[in-house]
Amino acid sequence: MANPFGVLEFLHWNHAWNNYKYSSVKELEKAAKLMKEAGVGWIRVDFLWQDIEPEKGCFDFEKYDQIVKVFSENNINILGLFNYSIDWAALCGGWNSPPKDNRLFVNYASQVIKRYKDKVKYWEVWNEPDSAVYWSEQDGLKSYCALLKDVYIAAKKVDPECKILNGGLAQGLASVNRLYDNGAKDYFDILNIHFFESPLHQGGIKAVEAYPKLVYKVMLRNGDTHKKIWITEIGCPGVRRGLKVGNWWIGKNPTEKQQAIWVKKVYTELLKNKNVEKVFWAFFRDTKNHWDNGVDYFGLVRWNYSKKPAFKAYKESFKSWQKTK
Repeated sequence: MANPFGVLEFLHWNHAWNNYKYSSVKELEKAAKLMKEAGVGWIRVDFLWQDIEPEKGCFDFEKYDQIVKVFSENNINILGLFNYSIDWAALCGGWNSPPKDNRLFVNYASQVIKRYKDKVKYWEVWNEPDSAVYWSEQDGLKSYCALLKDVYIAAKKVDPECKILNGGLAQGLASVNRLYDNGAKDYFDILNIHFFESPLHQGGIKAVEAYPKLVYKVMLRNGDTHKKIWITEIGCPGVRRGLKVGNWWIGKNPTEKQQAIWVKKVYTELLKNKNVEKVFWAFFRDTKNHWDNGVDYFGLVRWNYSKKPAFKAYKESFKSWQKTK
């Protein structure tokens, strides 16, 4: 459990809209083997509501049984992510709508925890609820914090040993403050943040180093310093020279070599901070024509599973960490 090296990977993607990224157990096993080689100790993966409860009260766990089995057998810990909405339960329609009744979401989360509590002990409630992209009805996290509280209470009843993370916050310190201002302090066990910097920006690594320290100051002000910080998304593109790819949201796409250098810098600097317990690189494997820009090239391995320089950098960073233990 001590291994701080994690990755975000869309293991649940087996839909037309994601080019059927993981359409077989064989592909899951291929990803798991490569992750194990790289030193990955943690995988962050969605347990998608629309897959699991397509109709109210009708649960289908087949896909997630396979994912949990493969990664448990490979001794890779799972951080399960509860999201998003489904049409029959959405407040305003659409996958990014809050649920119209928190009890519906809580029931789905409870059923998932109950099924996997022997193998999965860490759960995250929603993804980036402070972003209108993922939570369409923005209200300063008020409604989200109410949902977090409801899930936390129910989760502890199902599995008192489980740990709950708030949905990774993406909008800076303002969101961290709102989490506390809305009374969520007692309803998450680990503080979860997302942030991205470009390796092409001067001073980028200093910003990466500084942000969790600023987050810790908010925790200190709220008497919450006994908790650890997990960074469940940080990353950048690595685009092979010669490919014509639209820029990611921060600007010009780094090359594969620049991405690899960034991997080492990120893990070296963040793991110096005793309050940062886990760091998840986004993503493990490139996506295919999904974002149609540099985000499709966030992976440590390419779409065809070939290793990028970033894979080697991640592996070397893990081995360097091992030597300190």
